[in-house]
Amino acid sequence: MSTLSSKELLFIIFMLFSMFFGAGNLIFPAFLGNAAGTEMWIPLGGFIITAVGLPILGVIAVGKAGSLNTLSTRVHPLFALIFPLLIYLSIGPGLAIPRAATVAYEMSAAPFLSGYLSNHAMTLFVYTFLFFAIVLWLSLSPSKLVDRFGKLLTPTLLILIAIIFIKAILTPAGTYSSPTETYATSSFFKGFLDGYLTMDALAALVYGIVVVNTIRAKGIQDNASLSRYMLVAGIGAGILLALIYSILAYLGASVSSIHQLDNGAEVLTLVMNELFGQAGIVLLGALFTVACLCVSISLIISCGEYFSRLMPFLSYKVWAAIVAVISFTIANLGLNQILAISVPILGAIYPMAIVLILLGLFNRFANHSIYFYGILFTAVFSIIDAINTALLNGAISNELTVIPLYAQGVGWVVPAVIGIIVGAIVGKFRPTVSVE
Repeated sequence: MSTLSSKELLFIIFMLFSMFFGAGNLIFPAFLGNAAGTEMWIPLGGFIITAVGLPILGVIAVGKAGSLNTLSTRVHPLFALIFPLLIYLSIGPGLAIPRAATVAYEMSAAPFLSGYLSNHAMTLFVYTFLFFAIVLWLSLSPSKLVDRFGKLLTPTLLILIAIIFIKAILTPAGTYSSPTETYATSSFFKGFLDGYLTMDALAALVYGIVVVNTIRAKGIQDNASLSRYMLVAGIGAGILLALIYSILAYLGASVSSIHQLDNGAEVLTLVMNELFGQAGIVLLGALFTVACLCVSISLIISCGEYFSRLMPFLSYKVWAAIVAVISFTIANLGLNQILAISVPILGAIYPMAIVLILLGLFNRFANHSIYFYGILFTAVFSIIDAINTALLNGAISNELTVIPLYAQGVGWVVPAVIGIIVGAIVGKFRPTVSVE
């Protein structure tokens, strides 16, 4: 029976970590720390649940099911068609990949350009063209993912973060200040919702099969060994993510007495300038570039493989190129436009992903009706809430506040629980339907 060596397993852990760790994973914990100040650890706990715990559980859930399609089919065949498509579009060319490219530009190129050039559309065009050319080139050989990430990109990323952290410990930039109003109340739930913005629970549903295929390519074929290695890889990547998020939150909090800023990019720029001067901006640019390259490569590979299976009349390489071209086009809309549409979209999709992951983990206790009604009730609430936020400007927020936990931003929890209970009751009066 084949086994993985410790070195092979470590590289798979590094690969999974780097697939998750993109621009948002740098920005959001740094902003959280800066805004929360002395209360940093409370919202950080909520953030780690949604930005670390759920993604790792998602990888394990998909590994247990065998694929996202198998997991989604337990709800309904139509759901298995629509929901994965929405995920791949959201974390792929529609949102996450363009966001990574534009954040890389804002952090690694714009600071070194004149005001005219940094705001000129042609400059962004040239940068994103080069960015996606590199990403596409590295994405055309997905079998080399472990070598590229595990042996090169991830160690580089971790070394850069370690240098920054050691410098911050030896020569602190400032001290903690009191939290801003947003983080002074319901801080745990605020951190919990901030974790949505990393999009990693959605990405986990995609990356799970990538990790499964990587482990199988090493000769591991039996399900028991596969599940065990998936669990170890998930826990290892989760520990790395939690550690890095804690470091970034600490860095943000350490300059909260100097200035509490509007976004994480500004926070990290202030941190690096305080610690290293102008050289810090160069180091920060390198950090963002490596992180954005990692996540963009991972997402283009995942999307290319998904669309080549869904529509096999085009090869993987053609689909990878199509995803890269669409991502390049949307990236040139600019970062602000991309971010403006991300919150309502994530608000609609994320709760369904969370419920699906949890049901997948406890599949032995969940019949078809529990999957169907649990997701249905969650979807109805999430879509109504997203419409209220994006299109109605909060016109029905007062009516929605009757739902417990709505004010904390997690109003979907009660509808999900009710749906699961309804599903359990319905399942008792229907013939048992296998969801394996």
